[in-house]
Amino acid sequence: MKKKKWLERFKLRGKSVMIPMVILMILTALVPMLLQAMISRRAFNQTQLEAKGIEIQNQCLILSSRLMRSGYMTSDKGNTMELDTRMQTIADIYNGRIVIVNSSFKIMKDTFNLAAGKYYVSEEVIRCFNGETNSRMNQEMGYLTQTIPIHSASDKKKVTGVMVVMASTENISALTDRVQGSTQLFLLCMILVVVVCSMAAVFFLIRPFKRLLASFERVSYGDLDTDIMEDAYKETIQLSQAVQKSLRKLKAVDQSRQEFVSNVSHELKTPITSIRVLADSLMSMEEVPAELYREFMADISDEVDRENQIITDLLTLVKMDKSAQSQMNITQTNINEELELILKRLRPIAKRSNVELILESIREVTGDVDRVKFSLAVSNLVENAIKYNVDSGWVRVTLDADHKYFYIRVADSGIGIPQDCMDHIFERFFRVDKARSREVGGTGLGLAITLNVIQMHHGIIDAESTPGEGTTFSVRIPLNYVSRQEDKS
Repeated sequence: MKKKKWLERFKLRGKSVMIPMVILMILTALVPMLLQAMISRRAFNQTQLEAKGIEIQNQCLILSSRLMRSGYMTSDKGNTMELDTRMQTIADIYNGRIVIVNSSFKIMKDTFNLAAGKYYVSEEVIRCFNGETNSRMNQEMGYLTQTIPIHSASDKKKVTGVMVVMASTENISALTDRVQGSTQLFLLCMILVVVVCSMAAVFFLIRPFKRLLASFERVSYGDLDTDIMEDAYKETIQLSQAVQKSLRKLKAVDQSRQEFVSNVSHELKTPITSIRVLADSLMSMEEVPAELYREFMADISDEVDRENQIITDLLTLVKMDKSAQSQMNITQTNINEELELILKRLRPIAKRSNVELILESIREVTGDVDRVKFSLAVSNLVENAIKYNVDSGWVRVTLDADHKYFYIRVADSGIGIPQDCMDHIFERFFRVDKARSREVGGTGLGLAITLNVIQMHHGIIDAESTPGEGTTFSVRIPLNYVSRQEDKS
């Protein structure tokens, strides 16, 4: 039960990056050391064997030369006791055995005194009679075998016998094992050193990230002014800058939300205040004339309409914010016909303002749009161009397209927008000329709604304006609508 709770707690907290980093550093240090230890052991063992083989070969060559000079292999050999003693001594020194084989493959001398008089026929012996010196190592049995030719004293090219030397390699194995034991002790000490050093190194490497995490914790509690700059590494600098950028956006959003709430409160309160003033004025007057009464009621009706328009626009914005992509009713639409319908509905307003509406369609365009939302966005642009125009002015709507996008430009000959206001025209409730906006019935939400609609279609909108000369809004929307879910898949 305790084990399950510990596992659940571990899963909830997640796996620390320190663990794989420590493991990686340990493996990076230890794997080469272990490989080096294995290679060194084999190299040491092989070197010892080769050295012992050379030593035995030298001793046996000297012995072979003495046997040749003494005529040991001939029938008329003299006193051989000294040579036999020498052979026995060499065999004892190397903890091995020496066998002398004559040209008939008969054993003449065996330091073990076990096979004298018997025959010894093997591939090594046969090859040695042909003048070859052979050496062979038997790892399983733990001995080294060498065959040395014994030449004739009269004809040094003639091989009259073979000396077979078998030497034990147990002492080399024991020495190798002792060296390996020392190496293992050294490796164990190095493992402890590497583990401690790796943990310390990872701790110091991770410490700047822990400080960043502490800063993020303070931000999560609402302290958006926390200094989270950590310049220990390039990565921490990039993380700090990215988070600071996000915090600046959060602050801007929070400030925008506060301003929006304040603006909504003000905008909704203004018509109500006007209605209250008008109503109080009517109630305070006795025997009000019918004409004045109708005038006041008309003003109250206008304020009610204005309040209703503000609420309608607010509900439109809220609905768009909530629906996002989920309620987009995309259909393939003839954009030329849609623009003609929009301008047809707005011509009476333009006529009252003495403004000429012009539609220029460079080519036939068919695109994927939500007709209702698209119509609302374009209508807002054209209606604003009419409202903030000059007498006998014009509004020109231009449609063009390429293989990927279609483009709509709404240009007017109106009063224009000051440059210091261009960055704010798409903000909610922002109005350049509040007095004129109130006169023409603007709520300050039209361009915010238009921007929202264009973005929902994955398009962009831009504005250029020169005060006193006019304004141009440029819209670019993809011909083929692709939802964000399809983009991800």
